[in-house]
Amino acid sequence: MSTRVKATHSDEVSETMATRKISLRHLRCFVAVADTGSFTLAAARLYQTQSSLTATIQQFEEEVGLKLFDRTTRRVVMTADAARFKPVADRVLQDFDTAVGDLQAISLSHRGHARIAAVSSMVEHVLTPALAAFQRSYPDITISVSDGSSDKVERAVLSGEVDFGIASRLNNFPDLSYLPIVGDRFGVLFPADHPLGTIERPLKWADLVEFKTISLANDTGIGAFLDTHPSLGMHHASLTDRASSTTSLFAMLTLGGRISVLPELAMQSGPLKKFSFRELTDPVVTREVCLITRQLRSFSPNTQRLVDALIETIPPDYRWKDAATGARKEHRSTEAA
Repeated sequence: MSTRVKATHSDEVSETMATRKISLRHLRCFVAVADTGSFTLAAARLYQTQSSLTATIQQFEEEVGLKLFDRTTRRVVMTADAARFKPVADRVLQDFDTAVGDLQAISLSHRGHARIAAVSSMVEHVLTPALAAFQRSYPDITISVSDGSSDKVERAVLSGEVDFGIASRLNNFPDLSYLPIVGDRFGVLFPADHPLGTIERPLKWADLVEFKTISLANDTGIGAFLDTHPSLGMHHASLTDRASSTTSLFAMLTLGGRISVLPELAMQSGPLKKFSFRELTDPVVTREVCLITRQLRSFSPNTQRLVDALIETIPPDYRWKDAATGARKEHRSTEAA
């Protein structure tokens, strides 16, 4: 029994010692060659000599016991094993670089940079007030904001391009955390002269079936929600038009004779405010908008301050129940992990 235990322990020690020989330098060299498909271009990106880079890749291959690249006359191609490993290497490097950035943000105290991605309907009425309040208290912190569809926002958070996102839960990626912070009730948007404007009682979803409707694309949280809830009746035969964003939706609505279903905050963004809007009943449906972060990823102090400002400035009528408590709890859980 004791001999077997000693042998197993020895194997574990040997495996650990071998793994320790693989460093971030190996991963950076591997990723550079994989991205460029060339040792020459990868060496230039890393400010190394080609011979040094080649030696590092060979050392990496020897340590893992696998061939990572096949060389053709025109380019260098990853093997199947390397292609499966590439997303892991990307994530390790991104997490490391982000963690170092967080440490630098701490050392800079109230200086630094925060990166946010949000769906367009959240920018004007949710994000802008938060940014204004935040910069009054921390004027030396710079901010980058990008807007786009829910799919784009989720992927930006997943890849580490931004510190957090504000969007609907579209892809529900397992590596992301989704904390509801905004509740936004659905209604119907229509021109002032549309027949829906003559109905004096509360409007129901069933009232929309006979009218030509413009739907948002299914890479948006709004479009995907309606696509996955056929009981709301938005998939009737007359639904033939699609818009990729609220900008193109406005252009199509100006053609007349069409309606669209949107949450209220999306309607209040930009030129769409020129159209009439009425909330829908039977049933009452509310869009869930989430604060999206990477799992097991703690915020830098600057990012946490910005999240706190965001939660505090959400208009009460749209604030998700327990949003503030949930944000604090989520951050504590993430830090503990």
